Amino acid sequence: MGRSDQGGRGQRKRKGVKIDGWVVIDKPLGLTSTQVVGRVRRLTGAAKLGHGGTLDPLASGVLPIALGEATKTIPFIMEARKTYHFTVRWGQDRNTDDAEGEVVATSAHRPSPEDIEAALPAFHGVIMQRPPAFSAIKVAGQRAYDLARRGEEVTLPAREVEIFALRLLEAATEEARFEVECGKGTYVRALARDLAHSLGTCGYVSHLRRTKVGPFGLDRSISLDKLEKLVHSAPHRDWSLAVETVLDDILALAVTAGDARRLSQGQSIRVPDRRQGLVRIMHEDKLVALAELKQGLLKPVRVFNL
Repeated sequence: MGRSDQGGRGQRKRKGVKIDGWVVIDKPLGLTSTQVVGRVRRLTGAAKLGHGGTLDPLASGVLPIALGEATKTIPFIMEARKTYHFTVRWGQDRNTDDAEGEVVATSAHRPSPEDIEAALPAFHGVIMQRPPAFSAIKVAGQRAYDLARRGEEVTLPAREVEIFALRLLEAATEEARFEVECGKGTYVRALARDLAHSLGTCGYVSHLRRTKVGPFGLDRSISLDKLEKLVHSAPHRDWSLAVETVLDDILALAVTAGDARRLSQGQSIRVPDRRQGLVRIMHEDKLVALAELKQGLLKPVRVFNL
């Protein structure tokens, strides 16, 4: 959810240190995900970086950053489930669906804890959700938030998202705290808005913190300040996680040195295994490739230079 920037073609090849792995940052409020990546780049000197799931400046929490060969596994973390803690402030709709925006509607109604609990089951499972106008979704080649900031009316079509769990943590008169576990493409801001409307009132997200992305939780995260200290005092293996951390739920298949070499060169090999699907190729605890296994044939689809 949120905003992201894309690099252009024709850039010079970046020079830097070869570091392969994941560093999980506990993103502070006020910084964009792109700014956090930039700071990690400056601190580590890594040649290649990318992040696994944007957080808005007004959101904090788990921001996985891929270094080097780990950038090849970003698609897997983008598909992973995410968990958030968020607070809904009742009584106002805002054009951004968070505290940053302008008030566009008000309501004097305040839902009771019992009403809130009764409304939650309607937001479980696969639901239709209309993304916020202030989002990174493209409309005719332009980001929706750019159009919205210029005062243009932006109405994005609803789309399917999946909510695996939605729990009320605490309820007061003016606000309520929730935990949600959701799938790719879910906007917590939109969830808060729609929940408020279903309760006959208005509402926006006043606080948002991501607590988990796939295998990465707050317990595996570090602050930018902590990273700054570690990069000067410890090797990167002490503050980064292995590339294959995000591939733990993919079947691992061990191969010989010769087969590892052939696969790393893009060649397919035969194996006595009749299973099918994506597998993680390992040789002596080192990730070699991701390969498609079909009828005993292993075809590499992503090779790693570790």
